[in-house]
Amino acid sequence: MSDDFLLETRGLTVHFPVRGGFFSGKRGTVRAVDGVSLRVKRGETFGLVGESGCGKTTLGRSILRLIEPTDGELLFEGSDMRALRPAQMRALRRKMQIIFQDPYSSLNPRMTVGRIIAEPLQIHAVCKGGELWERVAALMAQVGLRPEQMRRYPHEFSGGQRQRIGIARAIALNPSFIVGDEPVSALDVSVQAQVLNLLTDLKARYGMAYFFISHDLSVIRHMSDRVAVMYLGKIVEEATCGELFENPLHPYTKALLAALPVPDPRTRRKTIVLQGDLPSPANPPPGCPFHTRCPEARDFCRRIVPALKTISPGHTASCLLVEPISSEGTPEGRTPPG
Repeated sequence: MSDDFLLETRGLTVHFPVRGGFFSGKRGTVRAVDGVSLRVKRGETFGLVGESGCGKTTLGRSILRLIEPTDGELLFEGSDMRALRPAQMRALRRKMQIIFQDPYSSLNPRMTVGRIIAEPLQIHAVCKGGELWERVAALMAQVGLRPEQMRRYPHEFSGGQRQRIGIARAIALNPSFIVGDEPVSALDVSVQAQVLNLLTDLKARYGMAYFFISHDLSVIRHMSDRVAVMYLGKIVEEATCGELFENPLHPYTKALLAALPVPDPRTRRKTIVLQGDLPSPANPPPGCPFHTRCPEARDFCRRIVPALKTISPGHTASCLLVEPISSEGTPEGRTPPG
């Protein structure tokens, strides 16, 4: 792995068994994450976008091994995380943290804010005594909270303040990598902007990398350097943020972008309506997983599984329609549908 890359996954897979009852055994498998390969550079914000239920949160948590991957490789700073012993993994966790979606349920209601922020510092024996509480006060000030509030409990704060508490806890150990699992989706729009600006400032100050998960493309566009689009457990397109928004290739990405509101009422945009619901990850359709909803689908899309291919430098997509079509009516190099 290049020194420029902080994190890399290769064919990362997370499957969950479906059981029918105590005596009936396993009935099937939910393919929550299905062979995801991606790389996150040091100091960049890597955005991940997709509909609810596509596997974004499961992927983010499996990267941190909060959910154990079923298969695939998971490398952090060149180390195989899946091969690490518990003590080694514990030491590595100082470098990687998470900001959860719900700023209230992620905080222990029985602990004061000061103790919540101090907990990672105590667990990893970073400091103690007066130095510990000085560090907590400094962290609170960095995220826009008053140090004298450290004796209060989470229920005494607003939603935006609670998320600031979660951010202070996440940066307490000076991590180099943070997973943001829809960190502003539960907040009012005005508060969202404040928290996003805070995250941007912290990134500039500490040089950390973000793995930023969201279903809101406007947030992704504001925050991200590179963006991956996820559908039914797979990455279907990846590019730099500017390239993805200006030149989307996959029909699913085009549909997501078409749904973005345009502030100018004189601007007309073609509406792309996706038919049906997201298929079940326990029973994915054959061929291209998006063909059941794709307005551009052709017959071979129902039979051939597309691979994630480089279409232009830095821009990959898994769509048969962006590959050259042969005289036989199928993508070149593919077997014609039988």
